[in-house]
Amino acid sequence: MKQDSKTLGILGGGQLGRMSALAAARLGILVHIYSPEADCPAGQVAARTFTSAYDDKKALKAFAESVDAVTCEFENIPVETIRFIQKTKPVYPDDRLLETAQDRIREKKFLNDIGIPTTRWTVVRSAADVDKFVSGTGNREYILKTARFGYDGKGQTSGRADHDDSKAKIKSLNSDSIIIEEPVDFSCEISVIVARDKLSQTAIYGPMLNEHNNHILAKTIVPAPIPNHMAEKAQDMARLLADAVDLVGVLTLEMFITRDGRILANEIAPRAHNSGHWTIDACAVSQFEQHVRTVCGMPVGLPARHSDAVMINIIGDDVKKLAPYYEMKHACVHLYGKREVRAGRKMGHVTILKPIDENEKRHIDADAELRLAHGSPEGRGRAQSS
Repeated sequence: MKQDSKTLGILGGGQLGRMSALAAARLGILVHIYSPEADCPAGQVAARTFTSAYDDKKALKAFAESVDAVTCEFENIPVETIRFIQKTKPVYPDDRLLETAQDRIREKKFLNDIGIPTTRWTVVRSAADVDKFVSGTGNREYILKTARFGYDGKGQTSGRADHDDSKAKIKSLNSDSIIIEEPVDFSCEISVIVARDKLSQTAIYGPMLNEHNNHILAKTIVPAPIPNHMAEKAQDMARLLADAVDLVGVLTLEMFITRDGRILANEIAPRAHNSGHWTIDACAVSQFEQHVRTVCGMPVGLPARHSDAVMINIIGDDVKKLAPYYEMKHACVHLYGKREVRAGRKMGHVTILKPIDENEKRHIDADAELRLAHGSPEGRGRAQSS
């Protein structure tokens, strides 16, 4: 008897696509990568790579016809590309979620509309809007951000009404779509990753504590050292978001915990996330396997971890200083196959594991299984790590 096999198409050739392709291989699923860049990290481990621009309809059609379903490894794929492929094959996440995540105005409005709080913000069209916003918040400091194509600190600038020329700040962003935010006085930054399958079953990772350096994630610690009630609230916010967008796939909600005890959403990432890389080594089912499972029509797996973890990003020249990690106990080194070393470029990561005590592990596993087995009356199970 011949076993049916599936082929998953991934738009984008970076490290997230690479780790998704490796997870798919464990499940016997072939991966085809579509990327404008030759010799991309994901293409190095894929069954087939299509190298062409995202507006090349002939290449896109050939790519779509070669796979059973399509997903994205990052959110800045042109929405027009997604809509074109959707005419041929299902795409997860769909164009609506990507369109929301790609635009900070849409994103923050959507979050607020479903009851997830953010810092105060508004659209900026002139220096007068900055003055009005600052006057309304009573906080002289502010942050300006482009509505689109901002990540790792790009597309933003901070200012202070008493000292800065807001008109020059706006001009420096070189965009006709800008928002202003009130800075958040936060005690820490956290993230929660939620996987959701076609039966609406969910699996939760986190919250994770995230530390940044020059706006780039440097370290993730799991579990986040925060009170249980705050961890549960953060998980509920992520699950609310996943249900609101009818998610099929994996989604990450980045959040701030303020010094006065509030949780404010920062950004949506409709994909696997840098802060979840530790799941490859610390869990039986990683965020990448959940991504592959859900978009290929399989059920979510149990996300319980067997180890606590610290994940360290290898950025730029740090890739030349890996020797101590190769000799460190419980250290798992992952390199992304990038040929060129550049400042600020994510070259890999290291996960350092701390195995959980057996009694604690049994409690975590039992809790996850109970949540998955006893969901809502409609059979919507919920599994989460602690």
